[in-house]
Amino acid sequence: MACFLSYGFLTCVLGFLSAVSADTCVQPEVVASAYTTQDATILTSIAFVAEFSLTCRNNVKGVILYAEINGKTVPAARIGDSKYQVSWTEEVKKARSGDYSVNLYDEEGYAALRKAARNGEDPSAVKPLVTVMVNYPGAYQGPWVNSEFMAAILSLLVWYLAFSAKSKLLA
Repeated sequence: MACFLSYGFLTCVLGFLSAVSADTCVQPEVVASAYTTQDATILTSIAFVAEFSLTCRNNVKGVILYAEINGKTVPAARIGDSKYQVSWTEEVKKARSGDYSVNLYDEEGYAALRKAARNGEDPSAVKPLVTVMVNYPGAYQGPWVNSEFMAAILSLLVWYLAFSAKSKLLA
């Protein structure tokens, strides 16, 4: 009823038909780049950002994608005609260095993934549309020894040398 009143009948019908007639991506090709936090001296979380472009052999544009990373599912943000971005964070203590697999699913794959999880089946049985690898080399978490500790040790060393030199002079 709201369709007739607010947008016009033709707009609603065209919107419905475009949603229903969405094609799936055939033979997807992905070109990806990634960013991860490199310095974690004062941070509590590591940021991961994967940016990629998706081209389909059947020239489908505007595919809605979902990403699955370590068992968590997040929507992929479309930042262009065929460019997407996925981002997530992990605590510094839990982030492991190495490769992270970002499994990408279209709407059908995402529905199958949710159905498998709901039925208690193994979600890894659902084949992703494509997988993007994000390499995390690790983050710098500061020096092994704090500068305050080194200053205290050096001041004690200077005091000891000065005290022993004074003792030798007076003796």
